[in-house]
Amino acid sequence: MAVLTEEQTMLRDMAREWADHESPVTAFRRMRDAGAAAGYDADSWQAQAALGWAGILVPETHGGAGLDFQSLGVVLEQLGRTLTATPLAASSLAASAILMGGSEAQQAEWLPRIASGELVATLAIDEGSRFAPDNIATAVTGTRVTGTKAFVAEGDSAGLFVVATTDGLWLVAAGDGVTVSQRHLADARSHAQVSFEGAAGEKLGAGPADLLTRITDRAAALAGAEMLGMAEAAFAQTNDYLKTRVQFGQLLASFQALQHRMAKMLTELELMRSAVEGAFEAIDAGRPDASVAASLAKAVAGETLKLVSGEMVQLHGGIGMTDEHDAGFYLKRARVLETLWGSAAWHRERFARLSGY
Repeated sequence: MAVLTEEQTMLRDMAREWADHESPVTAFRRMRDAGAAAGYDADSWQAQAALGWAGILVPETHGGAGLDFQSLGVVLEQLGRTLTATPLAASSLAASAILMGGSEAQQAEWLPRIASGELVATLAIDEGSRFAPDNIATAVTGTRVTGTKAFVAEGDSAGLFVVATTDGLWLVAAGDGVTVSQRHLADARSHAQVSFEGAAGEKLGAGPADLLTRITDRAAALAGAEMLGMAEAAFAQTNDYLKTRVQFGQLLASFQALQHRMAKMLTELELMRSAVEGAFEAIDAGRPDASVAASLAKAVAGETLKLVSGEMVQLHGGIGMTDEHDAGFYLKRARVLETLWGSAAWHRERFARLSGY
C-alpha cells in the first residue's frame, strides 16, 4: 500500500465520508431511474467541485490545488466504492492535457473554468468500438477539425473536447460544427458519439511529441483507481452477505469452498492495489517506465474487477441477479470499464512489447 501524505490521507477520508453519506449507491439508482441526460447528477457534481476535487490537478495560479495523480486517484477510488457517477476523471484528464500541451493563453482560458466545475471537459479519442489510439482518422484543415469519435465519456455534457487528430491533440469547444448523439450503455453513464464537422479548434502544440500516449496512460491509471474502489466495495458486500446468510442450517461463510473463493479475491485485490498505486507513483515521478506501469495497472484492474463483480453476483444467489440488488450495477459498470482505455488483453500485449518480450 502506498504511503500517503497527510494531505492525501485527508483527501481520502473526506472523499470516503462524502461518498458514504452524500452519494451512496441509492443515489446512483435514483439518477439512473430519472434518466439524467448528462449521465450524472448536476447538484452532486457541483458539490464535488465545491470540495475542490475538480481542480486537484490544476495549479493554484489557475484556481486549483496543484496536487498530483495519486491525490486524484484516492478520491476516484472512494467514489468508485459507491458507484458515484461523475465527470471528475474526464475533466481532470482534459485539464492534464491542457497543462502538458497548452499554451499559457489556453491554460488561462480553460483551466480556471475546469477547476471551478463550471466547465466539463473530456477526451475524444476512440473512433471505433475498441481502444485504438494508433488508428486515428480525424483530420484538420487549417483550424477546422473533421471526424467522428465513437465513445466519448461525459460527451453529453462536455463544453470542451480534447480531440485526437492526425495532427496531434486539438481543443474544440462545443457549439457550431459539433454534434453529440447520446449512446445507451449498460452502466447508465454518458458515452456519447461526437461528430466534428469543420469545427473550429486550437492545437495543443506546446507539449511533448508523445502527448497522446501520456494522456491515455493517465486515463488508464484513473480508470484503475475507480475499478479498485468498486472491487473493494463488491468484495466487502459479498463478504458481509456470506457472514449473515444461513443456508442448510449454516452460515455460508462456514463452507470451505466459499472461503477459498473469498481468499482468492482478497489476494487479487492486494495485487490490484499495488499495481494501481504503482502506476500513479511512476506517473507522478515522471519515470520512463510510466507506460509499462499504466498498462500493468489497467490489465490487473480489469481482470480483478471482472472476477470480483462476477463472484458478487454468483455468491449472492438469486437476489444478485435482480435489478433490486446493487450487484448488477457493479457488474455492468465493470464490463464498461474493462474495455475503456484498453482491455486487459490489449494492455498485456502492450506491457510485453514495452518490456522487450
